[in-house]
Amino acid sequence: MSVIITGGSGFVGKNLWQYLLSLEISVLPVSLRGDDWKSKINFDADAIIHLAGKAHDTSNTSDASSYFKVNRDLTILLFNHFLTSPIRDFFFFSSVKAAADTVDDVLEEGMPCNPQTPYGRSKFEAEEYLLKQKLPAGKRLFIVRPCMIHGPGNKGNLNLLYKIVQKGIPWPLGAFHNHRSFLSIDNLSFLISSILDNKEVESGIYNFADDEPISTNELVSLISETLGKQSKIIHLPIRFVQMLAKIGNILPFPIDSERLKKLTESYVVSNEKIKQALAIDKLPISTRNGLLTTLQSFKQNI
Repeated sequence: MSVIITGGSGFVGKNLWQYLLSLEISVLPVSLRGDDWKSKINFDADAIIHLAGKAHDTSNTSDASSYFKVNRDLTILLFNHFLTSPIRDFFFFSSVKAAADTVDDVLEEGMPCNPQTPYGRSKFEAEEYLLKQKLPAGKRLFIVRPCMIHGPGNKGNLNLLYKIVQKGIPWPLGAFHNHRSFLSIDNLSFLISSILDNKEVESGIYNFADDEPISTNELVSLISETLGKQSKIIHLPIRFVQMLAKIGNILPFPIDSERLKKLTESYVVSNEKIKQALAIDKLPISTRNGLLTTLQSFKQNI
């Protein structure tokens, strides 16, 4: 079996590439930079895994049109070539943010989509186009919506929280109770390889997440455990913290209402659909063990 991977130089691409090679699956990396990429792709493969895209810019400094040019328009061009090629499977890596920026209950694939950011909207509009196209017989389309991905070598919000605990700074938001879903890079790779192997899995949208969500307080405790430190979680009154955040909306302050929301909100993602499609009860890596592997890698890179 052979697969084409776009965006193979990124965190997900590198890890998925190595995982597939370990299963003796041939990987053909393709760069979509420049206008001549179409002439460089050999479409003689079993699948395209489209990872290339413009990631969410948390600083909000990116031009909105750049998201649509890369995440929507480039995806459409690649997919149209797939439709006329002999390739069987097309994997589009979208995001849970294509469905919702906030989740009140548990995010499932059938819920109405309401993306609020250019990043989320660009992914959603790409999904819309792909789903409207008629697939030739024998072809499959998988729209993958991963939640927050982590693993050794990944630098992101998890790494920032690790550094806060490492410096001995107490976590002051212990009174807020939330739950968030994460996705181990090993579980992601397992799911992709399982779909490739199973010709019975039907086309569609699939959420990718670990089996169990985890609270920020539990995550702080897990980081403390990794560092061999006592967990420092302070339960400041919620109303007091909210008052400080409102002050931060007006004056320079470490926290404002938007930042407080991001730090304390819940975002739970269901992975039941993909597990049912693959006829499995649970993923190979638990949330706790996956996070411990990532956190240990941070410790080793100090």
